[in-house]
Amino acid sequence: MTIKIYSKPACVQCNATYRALEKQGLDYTVIDLTEDPTALETVQDMGYRQLPVVVAGEDHWSGFRPDRIQALVA
Repeated sequence: MTIKIYSKPACVQCNATYRALEKQGLDYTVIDLTEDPTALETVQDMGYRQLPVVVAGEDHWSGFRPDRIQALVA
């Protein structure tokens, strides 16, 4: 499963999400909204206004969600 994290620098919830994914041994790709102008549009088109936005396969959510991260390894 591919995991993408739409993020920005100095984002506390983003950093917590990275740590939780790493703790579970999950690989992910970070897409920085400040470096990729189309990424912001993608996140907004999905209906999100809060970072991080995590896309894991067909599933997606925003914010730091340890419950959703745990479900990825279950």
